[in-house]
Amino acid sequence: MDFAEWITTNSLVPYQFAVKFMEQRVTEIRLGEKRELVWLLEHPPIYTKGSTANRTELLGRPNFPVFETGRGGRYTYHGPGQRVIYVMLDLQNRNLDVRCYVKQLEQWLIDSLSIFNIGAERRPGRIGIWVVRDNGSEAKIGAIGVRIRRSVSFHGASLNIDPNLDHYKGIVPCGISDYDITSISDLGLNVKMPEIDKVLRQTFQKLFGEITDTNSPHIPASDLEFM
Repeated sequence: MDFAEWITTNSLVPYQFAVKFMEQRVTEIRLGEKRELVWLLEHPPIYTKGSTANRTELLGRPNFPVFETGRGGRYTYHGPGQRVIYVMLDLQNRNLDVRCYVKQLEQWLIDSLSIFNIGAERRPGRIGIWVVRDNGSEAKIGAIGVRIRRSVSFHGASLNIDPNLDHYKGIVPCGISDYDITSISDLGLNVKMPEIDKVLRQTFQKLFGEITDTNSPHIPASDLEFM
């Protein structure tokens, strides 16, 4: 199996551009024209609506653009300070079914957070990655939302490093209202994005195999105008 390619984009990426890019890349992977790809990025502040979202979970008039997306799940927030991870893998070639793939994505985030002495866990019936605060309360620190097209995955996961957590107040995140959203910074740790990226790279290779760097896609000025 060829190495998966790895992109890190350090500027904010418009959501619509990212989706168009993923759609094209998934087709190219399926046709054998391009390698699998993992893309690390940040979006400007937005809400996204998954395939099972309920309109009542968008609370009042949104302060940010709302995009419908083909991934599974409910409403979620993306914005600066959150590491968004789009993962485009050929699950058929890797002999992975969807359930196993999602479990590996979760494990990837759990293993990465453990490097920073953050004990993240799964919770039955609650999608995503969870931590227990010092006061004993549980909070969500990472989200999973995937789509599969002809055995190739896209969309993926997000991990809260230091986003503005107040921005989550405009939605019921992932349909779960009884628990808070947290971040690495909110837990009292000063961890920078490049440190997270380095760890994500190391732990990805242990779970999914070797990777090779490639260039970030060019974002046309016309796409940047709508950020």
